[in-house]
Amino acid sequence: MEFSLADQKTLVAGAYGLVGRALVKELEDANAEMLTPPHRELDYTDEVAVRTYFQDHRPSIAIFAAARVGGIVANMTAPTEFLVENLKMQMNFLLAAHQSNVSRVVFLGSSCIYPRLAQQPISESALLTGPLEPTNSAYAMAKLSGIELVKSLRSQHGRRWISVLPSNLYGPGDNFNLESSHVVPALLRKFHEAKVHDSPHVELWGSGRPRREFLHASDAARGIVACLVKYDDDEPINVGFGGDVTIKELAETVRSVVEYRGETVWNTTRPDGVPQKLLDSSKIRALGWEPTVSLEVGLMDTYRWMIENSTDIRG
Repeated sequence: MEFSLADQKTLVAGAYGLVGRALVKELEDANAEMLTPPHRELDYTDEVAVRTYFQDHRPSIAIFAAARVGGIVANMTAPTEFLVENLKMQMNFLLAAHQSNVSRVVFLGSSCIYPRLAQQPISESALLTGPLEPTNSAYAMAKLSGIELVKSLRSQHGRRWISVLPSNLYGPGDNFNLESSHVVPALLRKFHEAKVHDSPHVELWGSGRPRREFLHASDAARGIVACLVKYDDDEPINVGFGGDVTIKELAETVRSVVEYRGETVWNTTRPDGVPQKLLDSSKIRALGWEPTVSLEVGLMDTYRWMIENSTDIRG
């Protein structure tokens, strides 16, 4: 199964987020006709508004890249909102797409939905084989529900829709708010502000020992589009870089990119999260996709964007 994206009317939910921005660029390069409503125009938690938008615009392709997201602090502080808002958004989107007879839908899940102690690297078959990581279980449950709804619509109504599971993403357009950001933008901002203020040290959470896989948003977007064009199965498909680093190694690379000269202090009273999270991405590689952006190059790219575009960060 493979088809052209040229002139296909394609709706991207979350088009102004991290992966959404990269997706829009990738799809525009493929000459797709884009629908990218901002939040002020379309609130995906509003069932009537979402259904009306689909009926009025009739996309043939719809990609769900919208979500309430955040790091450990945000997930632990507001699990109710992470569960309820994500359930509402994805259910409204998927059911409206079904009612409007959208031919192809891509639902973006997350690698955090895998069991906390899954065998590494994590294959797609590991889903629901063990307990979730407690620090983000509410968000993970919402994403699992979205994947199950896609599977149900496939089996009951013959929808050729798919779910894609990216690893930890970063890149231009990321969220650099320390109250809600993921690890890469949080580290970039912390080290940058320590450099600007000539702070003698930067305090980071945990032990630094957990291992994580990081994928640049542009590589993720190419992978998602490859799945859209070539993949058609009810089992989700992983999109990962193919290698991981410890958080301590990541922090050292970020420190080098930012050119911060002070010390790094690890607060081991704070949680580490999952010990390791490395995806088995052999299925998407079989489709011909490979990542192209190294971690160091991607971090430099992201740091440059942060300095040039984040008005609340002192340059």
